Amino acid sequence: MLLELAEWFARHFATPHLFQYITFRTIMAALTAMAMSLLFGPALIRKLAALKAGQVVRKEGPQTHLAKAGTPTMGGVMILLSVAIATLLWVDLYNRYVWLVLLVLLCYGAIGFYDDYRKLVLKDSRGLASRWKYFWQSVFGAGAAWFLFHTANLPAETALYVPLFKHVAVPLGAFFVVLAYFMIVGFSNAVNLTDGLDGLAIMPTVLVSGALGIFAYLAGNRVFSEYLGIPSIPGAGELAIFCGALSGAGLGFLWFNTYPAQVFMGDVGALAIGAALAAIAVIVRQEIVLLIMGGVFVMETVSVMMQVASFKMTGKRIFRMAPIHHHFELKGWPEPRVIVRFWIISVVLVLIGLATLKVR
Repeated sequence: MLLELAEWFARHFATPHLFQYITFRTIMAALTAMAMSLLFGPALIRKLAALKAGQVVRKEGPQTHLAKAGTPTMGGVMILLSVAIATLLWVDLYNRYVWLVLLVLLCYGAIGFYDDYRKLVLKDSRGLASRWKYFWQSVFGAGAAWFLFHTANLPAETALYVPLFKHVAVPLGAFFVVLAYFMIVGFSNAVNLTDGLDGLAIMPTVLVSGALGIFAYLAGNRVFSEYLGIPSIPGAGELAIFCGALSGAGLGFLWFNTYPAQVFMGDVGALAIGAALAAIAVIVRQEIVLLIMGGVFVMETVSVMMQVASFKMTGKRIFRMAPIHHHFELKGWPEPRVIVRFWIISVVLVLIGLATLKVR
């Protein structure tokens, strides 16, 4: 929106062309989203408290969590609104990739919002039935994958690129739709599983989103992509602005979500964030790198899968409780220690992911 206004202004007056630079608009989107989160956060928390949309704590979980009961949830609304508004203000509105990622963010947010609303406001413990939640996740995930496949103009847009190898690109054909679908739906649920401690999910989100923004910017720049040996995706650079907005909104949310949390993001935030991150990775052709940088999300998901499989096959549990962050809590780690150590792991994994840009 502001880009179009700046272009009109430049045609009539002598003005600097700052708005033409993706880097400038990315920084401004991050600052805008963070400012909006900080500005509207207190009002949203009061509204959620008035609606009695408080956290429900399972008795079989760590006993330290019992004090969290009643903490306002559905704070992910703060993130989604901040990201959407900041993105629309600073992005090129004619970019199809940005609109796709925004739609994925909002559609998955709607699924989470309905589930949270039923459980927390209407006090329906069932919420949105799991089969219907997965159904709608599948509809939107498959829709996004199909759109990307049928609007692809270059072979690079549907090939699988392997990190560390400059010239390894596996043509996927129609299998691209399957891969993109599983990435979007799977990562959406992975972030949701991670969102169990104060600030545990949002800081890795900020880090991964920032790194994906770098990949998007480089993929959208033909000179940089050729030099680094990464796929060149025309138009992908605008996604850096969305990533900046998501990182900024995440930092604003962390202001209220840091231990001890004043608000939790709920499914409305977690499902949406995971799906959006995966959609960006699919567009810039960095699915494997996302699995590396988002290793904390992957680790949490794998721990649940291992726990369920072990219990069904042997009747025994591998971990004291899954996802794995609860295992460390039950071993006696204080919650802040678990959170910060998982953050440190995220920093390391994101740096490894960024290193693949040169190690090819």
